[in-house]
Amino acid sequence: MTREDIIKLVSEKLRLIRTEAGYTQDKMAEIIGVSKKTLVQIEKGRVLANWSTVVAICALFRETETVQFLFGNEPLEVLETVAREGIDYRKMKTLGGRIWWRVVTKKNEFILQQNILSKHFRILDSKNYRIFSSFDEKLSRKRFKELTKNDD
Repeated sequence: MTREDIIKLVSEKLRLIRTEAGYTQDKMAEIIGVSKKTLVQIEKGRVLANWSTVVAICALFRETETVQFLFGNEPLEVLETVAREGIDYRKMKTLGGRIWWRVVTKKNEFILQQNILSKHFRILDSKNYRIFSSFDEKLSRKRFKELTKNDD
């Protein structure tokens, strides 16, 4: 999944996200920081939202069924992974991936998982802290190998 893919998905579902949240076009435009005219253009498919608007929508409406369906229960993780591709940027506590994740491999205290919706990969430690995320499987496996090579 790329930044462009995410922009297209969210732009196409914006009307659904807005109606699910129960907002008028005026109120939604105010909340996400665009003009009503721009919101209408996006909802009618005439233009795509920009990256900043998409990030705002995913952050502010991450609990909606529509956003959850697009990205799983952690839409912000998907956005962070795309924005910071291949960077170990911080540890973040997760729920361990019980619903939206499949285990790719486990070794000692690390687990490599793939999100079943977004298809991105992440590495968790034994306490379910995310220590790496990427859409690149080879890069994810390489990082997993680096983390586990001293754990034999």
